[in-house]
Amino acid sequence: MLLYIDWNVNPTIFEIGPLSIRWYGLMFAIGFLIGYKLIENMFLREKMDITTGVLDSLLLYVFAGTVIGARFGHVVFWEWDYYSQHLIEIPQIWKGGLASHGAMVILPLILWFFSAKIIKKPALWLLDRIAIAVAMTGGFIRLGNLFNHEIVGKETESAWGFIFRQCYNCGDVARHPVQLYESFSYFIIFAIMMSLYWRTDLGKKRGFLFGFFLTTIFGMRFLLEYFKRHFIGVETNLMETYGMNLGQILSIPAVLLGIYLMLTARKRLMDLPY
Repeated sequence: MLLYIDWNVNPTIFEIGPLSIRWYGLMFAIGFLIGYKLIENMFLREKMDITTGVLDSLLLYVFAGTVIGARFGHVVFWEWDYYSQHLIEIPQIWKGGLASHGAMVILPLILWFFSAKIIKKPALWLLDRIAIAVAMTGGFIRLGNLFNHEIVGKETESAWGFIFRQCYNCGDVARHPVQLYESFSYFIIFAIMMSLYWRTDLGKKRGFLFGFFLTTIFGMRFLLEYFKRHFIGVETNLMETYGMNLGQILSIPAVLLGIYLMLTARKRLMDLPY
């Protein structure tokens, strides 16, 4: 093979004693910090009082919901056979194992509680705004996956194929950089959602932006799963039996819910100060 990208970046940026700073953690943090500023600007636009520390509390709720939910999704949906026999390892997220489908179950529940008990706003109003930041953060997280040499694609002969030198059992073959495919897709979806919020009145129709997020993010996830290499046995078995893997099967309800929310959003019009 003459054309490929030799990807041998160290997942660790630097180490200070027992502390190691990794690219994945940096991308995660960048996404959350930028997301914080985006939500702050939206709250200010809508005359929300942010002097009470509500944004700091919201950041903690979102972070906890994302991490707990993603870990829940990986443990329950993908590797329950293993973790059911190794319960002590479930909290050990530093060893890897986060799944976005789990976050999409737990995070809305946590934000529903936050909306009802703290800011006294409809949950869909908050989800519409958080979804914009989450789309952007997802793009950064997929870049972190690239630096981690994980979630790699199937073999390819394309000139942009990556040889992941630090990927376990990947071999010296070029593979689709599916992490970049997802990252670019999420950034484009984020840009569209920002335009819809700031340049149209769709932010006043509760559920539309969140529905758009679910439909496009998980729609792209469904399509890009065909380019991924799957290491877990259940993925291969489902693909051979149904022509879809677990990630695609779990994406279908999210897409359907998103379509429903967009189609019915006009019934939930809010009077907002912009």
